[in-house]
Amino acid sequence: MSDDYLVRIGKLIRDARQHRGWTQSQLAEALGTSQSAVNRIERGNQNISLEMIARIGEALDSEIVSLGYAGPMHLRVVGGRRLSGSIDVKTSKNACVALLCASLLNKGRTVLRRVARIEEVFRILEVLNSIGVRTRWINDGVDLEIVPPATLDLNAIDAEAARRTRSIIMFLGPLLHRMNHFKLPYAGGCDLGTRTVEPHLIALRRFGLDITATEGIYHAEVQRTSPDRPIVLTERGDTVTENALLAAARHDGVTVIRNASSNYMVQDLCFFLEALGVKVEGIGTTTLTVHGVHTIDVDVDYSPSEDPVEAMSLLAAAVVTESELTIRRVPIEFMEIELAVLEEMGLHADRSAEYAADNGRTRLVDLTVRPSKLEAPIDKIHPMPFPGLNIDNVPFFAAIAAVAQGKTLIHDWVYDNRAIYLTDLNRLGGRLQLLDPHRVLVEGPTRWRAAEMMCPPALRPAVVVLLAMMAAEGTSVLRNVYVINRGYEDLAERLNSVGAQIETFRDI
Repeated sequence: MSDDYLVRIGKLIRDARQHRGWTQSQLAEALGTSQSAVNRIERGNQNISLEMIARIGEALDSEIVSLGYAGPMHLRVVGGRRLSGSIDVKTSKNACVALLCASLLNKGRTVLRRVARIEEVFRILEVLNSIGVRTRWINDGVDLEIVPPATLDLNAIDAEAARRTRSIIMFLGPLLHRMNHFKLPYAGGCDLGTRTVEPHLIALRRFGLDITATEGIYHAEVQRTSPDRPIVLTERGDTVTENALLAAARHDGVTVIRNASSNYMVQDLCFFLEALGVKVEGIGTTTLTVHGVHTIDVDVDYSPSEDPVEAMSLLAAAVVTESELTIRRVPIEFMEIELAVLEEMGLHADRSAEYAADNGRTRLVDLTVRPSKLEAPIDKIHPMPFPGLNIDNVPFFAAIAAVAQGKTLIHDWVYDNRAIYLTDLNRLGGRLQLLDPHRVLVEGPTRWRAAEMMCPPALRPAVVVLLAMMAAEGTSVLRNVYVINRGYEDLAERLNSVGAQIETFRDI
């Protein structure tokens, strides 16, 4: 390799390491080499093989160099452009991955309509394919067909794909009905600090699932039993509730789940379970009563609803670029608190009459956002379980607050690291003060400026940085955008369709 390439690769490695919060010594330990060797690599003073680059990328969970497949690595953003026209909200990422896991309950053919073609979905499909499930894109690649085998081969599981998604933990609920013992790799996903899986295990123990964890593997033993009283979740989490629902669906009896999440992806899963023949009472509340069935063998066709977090992303894009934009197919019941807060801040927006999503249950509207003079809210911005402000929508308020007059306190109490990543907006001219790992004070209005920077390793903060780049005059570069592709389908191209100027490129 030329000296120039070595320097550029070294810079990419250094930025990825720093964003992960590792020292050179920690990376050296993961690679089985010395700190001095890592230092030479990062300075571009040491030849480096493609094998070593791949090992570094795996250790940092970061795409350093991509070989043999298409897809963007970096984004070049020409900012200061107004958006206009209309854009549709895609189907929910979190619902789609839950439904893919839920397809393991069914012996028959499952067809999911308009599935988001995102990296998170691709990782789950790789895991499903590796254990014998047949999947294929149909109808010009819009819909997804899933056909399970008679027997799953867990010994052949794609461990690398499994470790790149936290959603793999939702295999536990379906699998406990299919086999008496099995192994799953540890879950991964966004770098958002420590999130315990204990609430999952507490709920699933009631069905006879026992888990021990050794050397990066969950070892599961199943001695099926019936919950003798209602299951009270110790955390009102979305995936915890979904795992309990998946376990209850094939439990031949009635299961009551209390302190359940009633969020959008949980509701979509409940609607899907009803299509499988499982009766679920209390959808949209914190108490779910599941009338399970011993065997599920049906051909089912289901359409997941639209993604309220993507809707919030597009709304924020319009706000920070001072644009008039119509966002179509917004799942309004999961955006009402956000819109109420924004209207108090001074946002001008018009809504169409409500209409039904393709699942026949979720309420949609078309939302037209207009340029508005915003004021900081009096109260802090903080998430709450549905019907409160959505946890994943909190980061977008950092960009919105940055263009509002005054100071806004954002309290992201759920995740350990996410508020820290929001301070990356300071590289683009923002004035964000980190008060502690969960609280950030945002002062506006902001005169955005272009910058070149590494993509934060968490999905929503990464998109927030992209939106700020769209508002900043000049050309910005956002490097290593795999994390955005985990949760958004063709985001750059779709934003370009309404007036943005975003180019995908690779260094190497």
